[in-house]
Amino acid sequence: MAGLFSSCSSIPKGMRAVSPFNKDQYLGKWYEIARFDFRFERGLNNTTAEYSLLDDGKIKVLNRGFNYETKQWKQAIGKAKFAGNDAEAMLKVSFFGPFYSGYNVIALDNDYKYALVAGASLNYLWILSRETTIPENIKTQYLEIAEGYGFKTKNLLWIEHNK
Repeated sequence: MAGLFSSCSSIPKGMRAVSPFNKDQYLGKWYEIARFDFRFERGLNNTTAEYSLLDDGKIKVLNRGFNYETKQWKQAIGKAKFAGNDAEAMLKVSFFGPFYSGYNVIALDNDYKYALVAGASLNYLWILSRETTIPENIKTQYLEIAEGYGFKTKNLLWIEHNK
């Protein structure tokens, strides 16, 4: 899940991406637990992101969600590449040709079950889980981290997974 606007920097000033980072362990399906609302995911619940390795070393991104107004599934396919080396969780994601936006894992548990992801600005934030829920202590920890960076976590949408 990533904002789709290009910017000069892929991570907000003062923020740090997770390092060391194991891209192979991060691959697979993630459930969106919470996000800031933005137009590409507006009206969606049951949202997921699935990451898989492409032959050229980039990462295929498959985002899916259920539009609760139209009662239809929507998906977007993109690609991600590392902004620097692949030992740091600072990536750039594109769904529209040459336009990339930041995708930065800023918190991650040791087992790669829960992730806090920031975009290129404080307007993009996601809490992800390998399951449709997240433990309360992880939720609290990630909200504190996000608030420490200046995110307005009261604006998060908490995503329903019922499909």
